[in-house]
Amino acid sequence: MGIFDWFKAADGVRPAAIRTLPQWQEQVKKAENPVILEVWSDNCPPCRRMVPVLDKVASRYAGRVTVVTVGTDADLALLRMLQVRSTPTVVIYDRGEELGRMVGFRPEGWFHQMIEAEFPSATA
Repeated sequence: MGIFDWFKAADGVRPAAIRTLPQWQEQVKKAENPVILEVWSDNCPPCRRMVPVLDKVASRYAGRVTVVTVGTDADLALLRMLQVRSTPTVVIYDRGEELGRMVGFRPEGWFHQMIEAEFPSATA
């Protein structure tokens, strides 16, 4: 059971879990919407704090921004490709291209500001 199994978003929209490189190709690389990808681990307190934040972001921007998660127990090929050294790591993609990444907890407001600045047509 991963940490995303411990919480549920109020309206049922939750980040999609990606475990393999083909899933990443389909849900991130080929995505038409911007994608927020978080790499997390079960033993990471900041990762646990991100769960309700990402649930809210996924719910608020459903259909406009896709939120996905990758646990450190995912396929090794995927983890190597992502080149993540710490958790949580958040990677932002647009049209399959990485725009940037950051390490550590980010509050809900940070995501709203980033989405409004980077993807104004995706704002709620």
